Amino acid sequence: MLRIAGVNIPDEKRIEISLTYIYGIGPSLASKILDEVGVSKQVRTKDLTEEQGNKIREHVEKSLRVEGELKHEVRTNIKRLKEVGCYRGARHQKGLPVRGQRTKTNNRTVRGNVRRTMGSGRVKTEKT
Repeated sequence: MLRIAGVNIPDEKRIEISLTYIYGIGPSLASKILDEVGVSKQVRTKDLTEEQGNKIREHVEKSLRVEGELKHEVRTNIKRLKEVGCYRGARHQKGLPVRGQRTKTNNRTVRGNVRRTMGSGRVKTEKT
């Protein structure tokens, strides 16, 4: 099993899809990485040679910000927004959508699935 940036990559999937299991690598970046390293996108992770696996690992760990480092950077940016007191920071603090989504409807997951209408979420009582 290939391990890159502290993440175990699935063996049975194509390497292009497997790389997306790493936080910070999406489909387009995975494709770009494989082109730069010179590995076929169709090969399964289990069929990679040791040399190819090392090339991919080295490229990802040296030239990209992924996993812990990227998560730390995102956390720092959000903290900075809160400290500055800007609108986006205030939305983060309140736990509301930050990017302009409507809040009258369609944000139940952000609010914690709170239903505030009269009949919704109410437990039906038994009639005896």
